[in-house]
Amino acid sequence: MTLTSLVTGARAKNREAAILSRLDSSVHTAIVLEGLPDGSSDLDTLAPHPQLKIARIAPGCMCCTGNLVLRVTLNRILRTRPERLYISVADSTHIAQLRSFLTQAPCDNLLTLTDDIVCSA
Repeated sequence: MTLTSLVTGARAKNREAAILSRLDSSVHTAIVLEGLPDGSSDLDTLAPHPQLKIARIAPGCMCCTGNLVLRVTLNRILRTRPERLYISVADSTHIAQLRSFLTQAPCDNLLTLTDDIVCSA
């Protein structure tokens, strides 16, 4: 099972900094980032590492778009069997629906959701 945290907050830079501060180079980690960073991203400056996979998806409510982009991205990422997964979400309005999606089949057998990481503005 992949430990999974939803990271929320209005600014991409804060969400990405929160993820960066939790990275452990010895743990196979995947990160799904919604949208583009506001300015430069410290995550983009990381040296390529076989234990780290970063995927950026187009901005927009993952719940309201039917989770299609998230489904495809998760399928690709979970094939690599990461131990840790962070999903960065710009708008926490529908976080309950996103959590619900992630706890239904087939995700329920692949992911273990942890507490959300909430970043201040």
